[in-house]
Amino acid sequence: MLKIMQAFAAFIGLLLPAGQGVPRPEVPDNIKVTSSDEVVLQVHATGSQIYVCQAGADQKLAWTLKAPDADLFDSHGKKIGHHFAGPTWQLNDESEVVGKLVAKHDAPEATAIPWLLLAGVTHNGAGILANVTFIQRIHTKDGLAPAASTCDDSKRGTESKIPYSADYFFYAPK
Repeated sequence: MLKIMQAFAAFIGLLLPAGQGVPRPEVPDNIKVTSSDEVVLQVHATGSQIYVCQAGADQKLAWTLKAPDADLFDSHGKKIGHHFAGPTWQLNDESEVVGKLVAKHDAPEATAIPWLLLAGVTHNGAGILANVTFIQRIHTKDGLAPAASTCDDSKRGTESKIPYSADYFFYAPK
């Protein structure tokens, strides 16, 4: 009976317009999305933020973000995609969006990477991410770069993968 109910719920989900039933999250004003866009997808990501120990423009060694590497899960815990360098989000429906930073806000937790608002700038495929205009990263846990003091000549060029999790909200025009 449970499998029948799950199948029915999935079928009903296919019939609903994109975004219906996914409320906008409460976020700080500087990372809010305009009212002309609606949430079309919410996912939970778990993975790593990958940092590299390298010299910056000032020639001082520091941990620099190389890329995220995270799996994306729907509200039922099913893996539906991947998040990687770009930053890029790619779903199993073969749609993809690359984002560009618009604004950031310190996370409420001191040990977490910032909350972000990104604009969708490049799209591939015809799936749900094809028309995404904005992406929010919120509810972050962990993921900050290693302590600056640990990036020295002995670590130059090495990578450090720091576990993190976050919720991503994808928006498209109504």
